[in-house]
Amino acid sequence: MKTISPIQSWINGKSVTATIFNMYVIGGVLGSSASFYYSLLDSDLVSVAQGNLTMSGEAYLGWGNDDEYCWNWAASSDQLNLTIIGDYVPPVPEPIAEIYVGEPSVLEVEPKSLVLGQIRQDAPIDEILGEMN
Repeated sequence: MKTISPIQSWINGKSVTATIFNMYVIGGVLGSSASFYYSLLDSDLVSVAQGNLTMSGEAYLGWGNDDEYCWNWAASSDQLNLTIIGDYVPPVPEPIAEIYVGEPSVLEVEPKSLVLGQIRQDAPIDEILGEMN
């Protein structure tokens, strides 16, 4: 996804602003054309406009293996007339803070069996197996 200069649109009589451009390949004919689905999204990643584009002819031949070429082609004035600002970087969610009531304490867990509770953590495996029999 890419960030774009804001684009105003109307949905159900309400002004909306797209600031994110998403696009992916949906099909094509090798050596001839490629079809893309695109969507323009608002800052909450809600689609405010979408559609399909088909790249063919000289544009398709110029693609090679450079995906940035496709982004720039789709954003060009011959297609969607968008200004790409950069790559979309999703926001990092705020960390969930741990809340303690009083002093934090260490939880003590009873061993599942008395045999396992008696075995040293650094004991050799044959000692552990012997204790369990």
